[in-house]
Amino acid sequence: MPRFLSIMSAAGLAGLSPALAAEPESVYTKLDFNNNCIALSTYEAGGTFTCNGYKGYPVILSEGDLRQSVFFGHVGPWFKGADGSEAFVSFGPFNGAGETIEWRLDAEDVPFATILRWTIAANGGDDTVPGHSVLVVSRVGQPGVAIGCPVGFVDAGLTPDANTVARKLADAVARDFDCGVSEPQWHGIIPADPPSQMSYYPEQANSP
Repeated sequence: MPRFLSIMSAAGLAGLSPALAAEPESVYTKLDFNNNCIALSTYEAGGTFTCNGYKGYPVILSEGDLRQSVFFGHVGPWFKGADGSEAFVSFGPFNGAGETIEWRLDAEDVPFATILRWTIAANGGDDTVPGHSVLVVSRVGQPGVAIGCPVGFVDAGLTPDANTVARKLADAVARDFDCGVSEPQWHGIIPADPPSQMSYYPEQANSP
């Protein structure tokens, strides 16, 4: 049976500065691969592309073996190794990211988190088992900090008012999430067999 997990115990909101305490707002952009993305590297099974995001914060989209990886904002030396390999964070089953990106903004119009819907196949590639529609919440890499990664997941097919749950998760957790150390968790109603996660960071570079 699915389980329910509250996110509000993950972070306290007391004592925040006025900029952080102000109610975050959302803006939306489209991930238009055909018109707003430039190839950084390509290979037979896919490649890595930089795409227009929000006010100078790019979207880094990678694809390979019918799986995608998306980072938001500015990435640091950890993203690419000396051998040319690149960071790739995704799910084990075949998957694809949606087109509409929700950016969560602080009071100074700085994006600190994103919410993006993914379509993910069932574990094991069993076509007879329904897949998942998942909201992936990510930390946005900032100039000079350049650390970003997924911070949590919400199953949009199971969780009532999933968008609100994802926004609360973004606002409470994304800014201080310890990328490369902490593991993103499921929030809301958790599927009985959630999609497995996969992540790769080049050995020649420090993971975030």
